[in-house]
Amino acid sequence: MFAAADVHYPLSGGARAALVLATDATYSTIVSEKTVLVEHVAPYQPGEFYLRELPPLRAVRADVEQLELLIIDGYVTLDPDGKPGLGAYAHAEFAVPVIGIAKTRFAPATHAIPVLRGSATRPLYVTSAGIRPADAADLVRAMTGKYRLPDALRRADALARGRG
Repeated sequence: MFAAADVHYPLSGGARAALVLATDATYSTIVSEKTVLVEHVAPYQPGEFYLRELPPLRAVRADVEQLELLIIDGYVTLDPDGKPGLGAYAHAEFAVPVIGIAKTRFAPATHAIPVLRGSATRPLYVTSAGIRPADAADLVRAMTGKYRLPDALRRADALARGRG
């Protein structure tokens, strides 16, 4: 299984995590979708975003076996020296390759590979753990969808926002 995940924080509190599962690495065949509401999450702390985001990812990923790849909305590493971001913590905990797809540039992440998709003029920024960065960028380019953001991650975002 190949998974794309996102987390949203409703105004009512807590976090809603979503997971989109596919049978192929380009996410052309979506076989399952899952959402989980986590009632209590850690408050946002600059530099420690993973403390807030990892528990909802853990909850939505529960009971998913034989995961080969996880794609997240965000960074895996935050700088060229490997300072861990959410994706690095997910890679360590779930023991699967993780690709981070960020929509905005994070200045210290000069190692992130810019990827243009579709007719977009603004790149996505790709980082990874457990998969070579160039291979991760190639996979993001090949993922299903004609828009800037791959369809699987767009769907995970919509589900996390409660727009199922």
